[in-house]
Amino acid sequence: MILDVGAADRWIAAHLPETASYVALDYPATGNEFYNARPDIFADACHLPVADACIDGVVCLEVIEHVPDPALAVKEIARVLKPGGRAWISMPFLYPVHNEPFDFQRYTEFGLRRDMARAKLEVTDLHRSGHAIRAAGLVMCLAIAGGVDTRRGALKLILLPVALIAIFTTNVTTWLLSLAWPNWDNICTGHHLEVRKPCEPAVTPDRT
Repeated sequence: MILDVGAADRWIAAHLPETASYVALDYPATGNEFYNARPDIFADACHLPVADACIDGVVCLEVIEHVPDPALAVKEIARVLKPGGRAWISMPFLYPVHNEPFDFQRYTEFGLRRDMARAKLEVTDLHRSGHAIRAAGLVMCLAIAGGVDTRRGALKLILLPVALIAIFTTNVTTWLLSLAWPNWDNICTGHHLEVRKPCEPAVTPDRT
């Protein structure tokens, strides 16, 4: 069984085998307001209405930043996973505040590893998304677009063509630079993890 925490419109289901049992879960405030969510269950990621050790895999993509207590949400993921079960978790790093007021934090790689370890989850894979230069370009483009989007009237009409040129130039320049320049791992747009709940140690029969 696959549990999708923060399922939104259930897009993950299309990427699963037809034989997979899929349960979609989302939070009512953000799911209804921002994502037209169609979950099987409306619930809080910090209090999953699921029994212990009954889920084979958990998908939790771009959700943890919206949870007031992210460490508790990770512990809940660990609780519902079967021993040997896996979870796929992602979180943005360089990205604007969004879905306000339900955007609470960003994590470094080390913060993510800390919370996984505290929940007794093994990190089997962690990778960063986005070349550092393209990540910087993305932030610049979002800053330009955001400045225009918040304006109204004639000023917005004046700024719009300038913004389009600036965004196009920034995207092309940073893309070309990223092809030639070494990456710097300290800057990225986000982190993607695969984690595993350890199998319980085998119980040795008492032969005495």
